[in-house]
Amino acid sequence: MQHLTYHYPYPFALENGGQLPNLEIAYHTYGKLNAKKNNVIWVCHALTANSNVFEWWPGLFGENDLFNPKDHFIVCANNLGSCYGTTGPLTVNKYSNQPLFSLFPTVTIRDMVAAHDILREHLGIEKIHTVIGGSQGAQQAIEWNIKHPELFENTIIVATNAKHSPWGIAFNESQRLAIKADRTYYSNTPDGGQKGLAAARSIALLSYRNHQTYNETQKEKHDEKINDFNSSSYQRYQGKKLVNRFNAYSYVTLANAMDSHNVGRGKVSIEKALDKLKAKTLVVGISSDLLFPPHEQEFLAKNISNSSFQLIDSFYGHDGFLIETEKLCAIINQFYNSKKNTLLTKNPLGVL
Repeated sequence: MQHLTYHYPYPFALENGGQLPNLEIAYHTYGKLNAKKNNVIWVCHALTANSNVFEWWPGLFGENDLFNPKDHFIVCANNLGSCYGTTGPLTVNKYSNQPLFSLFPTVTIRDMVAAHDILREHLGIEKIHTVIGGSQGAQQAIEWNIKHPELFENTIIVATNAKHSPWGIAFNESQRLAIKADRTYYSNTPDGGQKGLAAARSIALLSYRNHQTYNETQKEKHDEKINDFNSSSYQRYQGKKLVNRFNAYSYVTLANAMDSHNVGRGKVSIEKALDKLKAKTLVVGISSDLLFPPHEQEFLAKNISNSSFQLIDSFYGHDGFLIETEKLCAIINQFYNSKKNTLLTKNPLGVL
């Protein structure tokens, strides 16, 4: 494993017409590029994840998992706007010598993809065997395919959509309102907006899970309680947990980016944009997902040629794409084998 940072030596143009004076891209690689350069697995990560995919997607990525460094050259780059090493609101601007915090410009999913493509060229990668992502990561994978359809042999997109829904945007706006209701957000300091971020995470969790999940995992063992319920303490715990590892300004930036997702922007239509995908594509939905309901993945599969759709029956809602790795591995193996495009591995089915 290598954790590296690429310093792009030119201004980085943004979709909105602005630019960043400097761009740094933090990324992890695992394994080695083989002689044929045909073993690249590129991971696009979701909202608050980082480039260390072995850390947050175990069971799918690991030393002995389906995607492993013995067989593959795995690359995962931290998203533009994050607080995990890639240029974002906490990055020192080379002109002002200060971070921009709340003044960091709007970035889009397409901007994230442009940064990935800069890194790809830096690494000398001309073909990607598989690009995979869930949620916001899958939004990136779709846009990247539209921009460079010839680049990818296989695409795996999980729990995502072609255009972010009014429902999803409403959840994100509620989270941004919570963050900005914390007046420390406007202090423009590294720890600004922390109480608001905790509240935002509490809101987000309601969209990541569902009624059944909470009823089962947070139910009370006794009927005597009148306060301090399990659900309440769980929400507080998860809010504090995110505050300890993330940043309010990056959260706002990345939520804005998710809202920007619309593959039809500037195109004839969403359907025409999706028709540009040429890779063999696996679209996976989660049965209980409230944030990205399965009909959004069905729409993708219907409009992407050479694609197939699989639904994972899961209790865990949207978070199922991170939790149901055993089911996901089985579906991915079935996808590779059905396409007669076996994953480059010495033991493609052995661990399943």
